[in-house]
Parts: sequence; C-alpha cells; structure tokens
Amino acid sequence: MTFKTILAVIGARDAARDVDKAIDLAREHDAHLSVLVVGAALQPVMADYPVAAAWLDQRQKDIDDLLDVHHDAEDRCRKNGISFDIDSMFDDRFILESNIGARAMYADLVLLGNGVRGDRGLRKSVMAGAAFNAGTPLLLLPQTGGASLTPKTVLLAWNSRPEAARAAKAALDMLVAAAVVHVVLVDPDSSYFGNGGEPGADIAAFLARHGVRVMVEQVTSSGRDVAAVLTQHGREIGCDMIVMGAYGHSRLRESIFGGVTASILDACPLPVFLAR
Repeated sequence: MTFKTILAVIGARDAARDVDKAIDLAREHDAHLSVLVVGAALQPVMADYPVAAAWLDQRQKDIDDLLDVHHDAEDRCRKNGISFDIDSMFDDRFILESNIGARAMYADLVLLGNGVRGDRGLRKSVMAGAAFNAGTPLLLLPQTGGASLTPKTVLLAWNSRPEAARAAKAALDMLVAAAVVHVVLVDPDSSYFGNGGEPGADIAAFLARHGVRVMVEQVTSSGRDVAAVLTQHGREIGCDMIVMGAYGHSRLRESIFGGVTASILDACPLPVFLAR
C-alpha cells in the first residue's frame, strides 16, 4: 500500500524527536502528516478541597505542556514545508481511544512515538483505536535512530495466523522493494493445524509470486520470550524493520496476560510495522 496520509500520535514526552521522525517519513513519501498531540486526563480520587485543588493544578499543567508540544510541532512542520494538520486532545483514555480510532480510519499509517510507547495508558488507547477500531497499520518508531518506509532488510514474523497474513499484505509494497525479506518462524509447529509440513513455505511462495526476495528461517526459542527472540534475530541479520501481526489472542486476554505484541511495544528497539 502507498502511504499518503500519516497520522502521528505524539505525547508530551520525547515530543520533538518523535515529530522530527514523523516529518522525515512524510517527506520520504511526499505524504500529508496529521499530528495528534494527546494526553490522558487523570480522574480526581477524592472530593475534598485540597486534593481537588492539587488535581486541578496538575490538570492545567498537563494541558499547558500539550499546548507547548502543539505549537512546537506546528513550527517544525511549517519550517519543513510539508503538508500537515495538527490537533491536540486531552481527555479520558476511553474518549481518546474513540477519537484516535475515528482519525485512524482516514490514515494509511499510524505512527506510535516513544512518548506514547512509554506511557502504558496512552499506548493502550492508541493501539485499541488504531488496530482494533480502525484496522489501520501502525509503525512503532525506534528509541534511537530513524525509521524508513523503504527498508532494505525486513524480518517478517510468521506464525500462520490471519493477523500475520494481514500484516504481510499491508506491508507488501515495502516487502517487494526490499533487498531481502527473512520469514522467521519461532518454534514452528509442523502439524496440519499449526504451520504445516513445511513451515513457512506457503507464505514464501505467496510472497515470491509478487517478486519478493524471500528466505525462510526457523528459529528455536529455547524457552526464551518470543519477542526477545525476534528482536535478537532482527539485530543479527541487520534488519531495518520487523513486520508482524498484532494481538493474535483476544483483546481481553492480551490486556490481562500481555503477549508478544505487548512485549514488542515495551522493549523492541527496532522499527516495527504492526497490523491486525
């Protein structure tokens, strides 16, 4: 798919770096950049005056911080001469989720910066709004360095599930343009209801028909976390991006028990393209 409208969801932390990375991606693809500066409003815990006053003071400070980010992001976009719009939102997490989902429907890609990734409450709202409500792919920006939507070496995390297939199809243009795509299976199950007799052969054949230069790699976890295995392997092959399906289990189960997606969100230092 082509990326002509990019929605960058920015928090108060690490805002300048996240905005600059979003601008770079928009310039790379001559895309319109829609910046949404978000903050989650804390609910008052008590009704007596001292607590209420402290809560109001903190609320105003949070709003002022977001306005500063809003104005700085606007200046950066204008100076770079890109097509952009910018808005800010400070509200309850569930209202944020609804509004982010509505905006994500009209974007080709949602960028999740480090300021939002580091705030679990905001992160859940963005993931729920974009991945579950809108079904729009996301790109997790790395903690250091930049990200590109024209990666040369890609790791496609494959588990023969619909989410992984949708991620591969959403990223197909990038995969075709890449120099090599490593289809990586962690502890593959060769049963009929698992990955099949030749794990990875089916998706490799599908991608090859589109002209993707693909190689299949089966990796043993040795009891390690799957997200850690994918991250380590990505570093070993020098990949520019990991492509993977998001939330293979139910939303409720993922929210309670975590999962590979949650672990990737927490710790992966590489750019990650997610779709559900």
